[in-house]
Amino acid sequence: DAAPQRAGWSKGPAGGVLNDRAATDSNTNAADDQMRIRLAHQRLEESRIDRDFNDPQRRTRLEQVSAFSANLDFTKAGHSRSQFYYGLEAVINDVRSSGSYEDIRTGARSSGPSRYPQANWSSYAGYLTWEYRFSQRWLLQAGARYNHFLLNADFRGNIDFFPIPTAETSIHQGALTGSLGGVFSPGRGWQLKLNLSTGFRAPNVDDIGKVFDSEPGAVVVPNPGLQAEYAYNAELSAAKVFGESVRLDFTAYYTWLNNALVRRDFRLNGQDSILYDGELSRVQAVQNAAVARVYGLQAGIELKLPGGFGFSSRINAQVGEEELDDGRTSPSRHAAPPFGVTRLTFTTDKLELEANAFYSGGIPFDELPVEEQAKDHLYARDENGNPYSPAWYTLNLRALYQLTEVLALSAGVENLTDQRYRTYSSGIAAAGRNVVIAVRAEF
Repeated sequence: DAAPQRAGWSKGPAGGVLNDRAATDSNTNAADDQMRIRLAHQRLEESRIDRDFNDPQRRTRLEQVSAFSANLDFTKAGHSRSQFYYGLEAVINDVRSSGSYEDIRTGARSSGPSRYPQANWSSYAGYLTWEYRFSQRWLLQAGARYNHFLLNADFRGNIDFFPIPTAETSIHQGALTGSLGGVFSPGRGWQLKLNLSTGFRAPNVDDIGKVFDSEPGAVVVPNPGLQAEYAYNAELSAAKVFGESVRLDFTAYYTWLNNALVRRDFRLNGQDSILYDGELSRVQAVQNAAVARVYGLQAGIELKLPGGFGFSSRINAQVGEEELDDGRTSPSRHAAPPFGVTRLTFTTDKLELEANAFYSGGIPFDELPVEEQAKDHLYARDENGNPYSPAWYTLNLRALYQLTEVLALSAGVENLTDQRYRTYSSGIAAAGRNVVIAVRAEF
């Protein structure tokens, strides 16, 4: 049998601070009927600590992120049937990353590689939405948004440790997106919706600059050539309410991605494999794939039963495909197997009881994405020894009692049958049977 690869792997204590302030002005003037401003700041800190088997050097990588955001939103009524919504947004993220080594025998410390570059990511946007009600049955909504994002990454702190091809990199890109949708309410509890939209996702620091993050047999390197991925979406939904006790809804959607961000084999300084941590590893990086698509549906039912009882169930199913470098298609790693939740509830003035079941389908080996078929450390093994994602379910109980207007006591038992399972592509087994008790105070 092969020797263990790791002697230890853990995350250090996580820390965080969140500040959020908002103010609203409802004085009507020529520009707006209502203005709302929101300012927020969040500081996050986390670390990863690991040591290879029989290696005295313990590595620690620390990440600190300061995130600032400001939103300015306005509403303005047109004539009696129209409404305008417009505003501005700014988001700034400052990422500080560091690494160090400690000899567990002597306690000696030295500098080491960081997980990320020192980076600044920012996004600035403006939007306008127009809503027009033709009648009680017809509502139209159209909108546009322009986003400009900037990313500056400095890799110089890791040049002494890795053969990084560039000391600094930056991205300055913009995107115009829009949406057009309508709601039709024919009466008798029916509602139909159609929405067409575009969207984009800008590369973040994790996408563009993760510094030599490894998995068995592969190493992920920075790719300064990334561009934003764009999405083109269509969604159709229908809902029907029967009296005051039954509601059914159904949604079908389709998304086409261009320049989709996926991890692929890569070359570093012309090499497709490098020696990393003493192991020859193939080089990979997040890249803009040619195209990808995701489509699926979701459906739900809600019942109000006599005596304070209620029942609800919701299921989601989706299919994802992405184009490989050689022109073939593969299932997308980001498309999960079918999953859902079913709940039975009982509610009184002070007491809430709930029994629920969460469940997920499985994915056999031959339907796993190509890039996942080699990750046998993430998945179970089938009768042929191939990795696959098993189906799973959990049964859970939850109760909440309102002691006073201020205090509430809640308790629950999760995973009653003590199932051993992993959510798709997580690589970490979920908790077994566990008990949760909490006290909540609202002032």
